[in-house]
Amino acid sequence: MCQIYSGTAPELYQCVSRSVRINGVVTSLRLELRFWQILDEIAAGEGFSTPQFLGKIHDEVVAERGDIPNFASLLRVICTVYLENQAGLHVPTTENTSASAMHN
Repeated sequence: MCQIYSGTAPELYQCVSRSVRINGVVTSLRLELRFWQILDEIAAGEGFSTPQFLGKIHDEVVAERGDIPNFASLLRVICTVYLENQAGLHVPTTENTSASAMHN
């Protein structure tokens, strides 16, 4: 079973930096290639280029929460949520995770 995971092609977890413009400011984001591939897929499915999609996500999160302490981490989690939704899996919320941790 571990071969499924340990056999992952190294290029998929190689870090790749991309420059994107968010709110008129060019910033560099560093993610593993596989996460960029997933973000490209999500963006295309939403009808955006990847930079447009990232800008939209950034603006929506800032409008809702006021701050994004770690945008790269947010993007990785967005990828996992997307994949979970594609697979029809239940995505636990922080409340669900905290409640289950208290009972263990």
